[in-house]
Amino acid sequence: MAIAHGASALGLVSEMPSGPGVISEEEIADIASAVPPPISTFLLTSLRDADAIAEQVRRCGTNTVQLCDSIDGSHQRLRRLLPGVKIVQVIHVTGPESVDEALEAAAVVDAVLLDSGNPLLAVKELGGTGRTHDWALSRRIVETVELPVFLAGGLNSSNVAEAIASVRPFGIDLCSGVRTGGSLDESKLSDFFAKI
Repeated sequence: MAIAHGASALGLVSEMPSGPGVISEEEIADIASAVPPPISTFLLTSLRDADAIAEQVRRCGTNTVQLCDSIDGSHQRLRRLLPGVKIVQVIHVTGPESVDEALEAAAVVDAVLLDSGNPLLAVKELGGTGRTHDWALSRRIVETVELPVFLAGGLNSSNVAEAIASVRPFGIDLCSGVRTGGSLDESKLSDFFAKI
């Protein structure tokens, strides 16, 4: 459904401490193996250990890994373990310090994704919150980082045009804005892509 409406990538959400869209690794592997090129398949992971992340990506067979939390150890180790797999680091835009976090991550990953979670809560929010964040900070990150920057966080058909105009991201990422009752909603998806 997402591909039919124009998606150039699919985010496949593995186990998370909170948020919508979680599916089993078996389902992720089935979907990833069926997606035609040039559609990218992103494994969204909350794991933090490079070795465990690499094992999960191998099990799931995606061509991109989206790190929804900070990584213990080094991104360089993860890159050595996953040659040919793109690495996207999520930065949860919580304040001006997020600009420095994005710059630091940009030195070791293929892209940065800006979201509205809060990894410091007792139950971490690593995405799917339905909340926007300070787009002025996101714009500063886009202007500062010399990598593709994706924008996520509370995007829906009523605000996506403004978000694109304000931030000028490389791409956008969405989850809760096109769901109803926990499932993709084709009408919301169609409206969203029409606004893009």
